[in-house]
Amino acid sequence: MTDSLHIVCPHCDGVNRIPADKLSAQPNCGSCKKPLFTAHPVELSSGNFEKHITRNDIPVLVDFWAPWCGPCRMMAPAFVQAAGKLEPGIRLAKLNTEETQELGARYNIRSIPTLALFKNGREVARQAGAMDVAGIVSWAKSKI
Repeated sequence: MTDSLHIVCPHCDGVNRIPADKLSAQPNCGSCKKPLFTAHPVELSSGNFEKHITRNDIPVLVDFWAPWCGPCRMMAPAFVQAAGKLEPGIRLAKLNTEETQELGARYNIRSIPTLALFKNGREVARQAGAMDVAGIVSWAKSKI
């Protein structure tokens, strides 16, 4: 019997059960039929943040950022490239702290960009400051 993992769809937020050995086979969502992995970070909001953090059985790396932040904008392309390198083992997501100030406060985000790695609904690692692709990938892999 193959172990299954719950994966939250980046398009419709539906929870899918995928056999662990099929994770790399480009699975689609059972509800909306779109790809579960797009090599692009998921945009999180106060409405879907909790579901993505608690229902994904793979780690979720969240970039806490803001549109006015220069280092955040500089790191954004590197974060997208990192998604292509880390999926499907790690889900990458972005959370705009301007639009969701309550989540920034709840997680005590003091500077941006801040990367926070969540596993099984709990924060397991945090790194403040902009990083390049190699830095994001090696940091995330060292924490899981």
